[in-house]
Amino acid sequence: MTVDISVIAPTLNERENVPRLIELLDATLDGRKWEVIFVDDNSTDGTQAEVMACAALDPRVRLIERVGRRGLSSACIEGFMSSSAEHVAVIDADLQHDERLLPQMLDAFAEDTGLDIVVGSRFVEGGGLGDWGKMRIAASNFAKSLSYMVVPQKVTDPMSGFFMVRRTSFREVVPNLSGRGFKILLDILCTAGKDFKMKELPYEFKTRQWGESKLNSTVMVEYVALLADKSFGKILPLRFIMFIMMGMVGAGVNVAVLAILYGGGMFGFLTSHIIGAMAAMSINFFLNNSITYSDKKLKGVRLLSGLALFYVLCSFGLFFNVLVAERVVDAAGSWVLAGFLGAVVGAVWNYATNTTLNWRA
Repeated sequence: MTVDISVIAPTLNERENVPRLIELLDATLDGRKWEVIFVDDNSTDGTQAEVMACAALDPRVRLIERVGRRGLSSACIEGFMSSSAEHVAVIDADLQHDERLLPQMLDAFAEDTGLDIVVGSRFVEGGGLGDWGKMRIAASNFAKSLSYMVVPQKVTDPMSGFFMVRRTSFREVVPNLSGRGFKILLDILCTAGKDFKMKELPYEFKTRQWGESKLNSTVMVEYVALLADKSFGKILPLRFIMFIMMGMVGAGVNVAVLAILYGGGMFGFLTSHIIGAMAAMSINFFLNNSITYSDKKLKGVRLLSGLALFYVLCSFGLFFNVLVAERVVDAAGSWVLAGFLGAVVGAVWNYATNTTLNWRA
């Protein structure tokens, strides 16, 4: 079936919203050749069955099931790559994006053949955030301000998850996308550079009616990691950057435990430091397993053996850290340089060995 537009709708437990989204697309894209591709990340609420039931009645409905991998950005990329349409749009399956903007997006491409992407913006005149609370607005504005450090174009809503892109334009940038996290538009704009021609159209963000929000702390961590990748990705691998970020959290835990146990007079320094180090390594392991290596997540018995191996490998990392620091301070007399180089050697050891032995493919 030849179509003019493919609509990519990533899903994770959105069963109630599937038939309603199809109805809305059918109404707003009446008279146009379209399809909707649901990319599901192994939902547990029957989303896949609902999509397949709808597909049995409507050949314009397609399903891509993903098992063992998650993430909105990578889901969108797989949806894009499965489309043969000239234009491909991304829309949330939770019905919070205004599908009535899709025809206007298509018209924008027809009016300007040099256009690469059309973004649905909540911040241009006529757009809005709906019933967002003050805290969510503040968090969104903060995240948006961070994005301006890496986005080369002037865009009012780099955090938008609602946009349409010319398929040929997308294929030019896809080899260099990070594919991690939840902000695929930001990934595309950072990768494409200033020559990627863009237009923004206003829309009002709607309120979720069914299902649960996917916003959590992991989303923010993935976002910061994406910014880091776009800033330093050509120098350091994204996974290494995230590993270091998790290590910083662990360092904070270590200091906190030390302050409570030693500062509170409960134990001596050595005992307190050992307990703090074990707590830090434990936190680091579970954070890395959930975030840094989310695509290779350890489960069941493998989770326990992985934790034990993590303790062993990081203990060697600590040994090399101290060894290098001791040699440097003896040779150069600078404890600052010694501490820094020791930490670098330990971090590289921990990352390399755990990537190779613990979270191997």
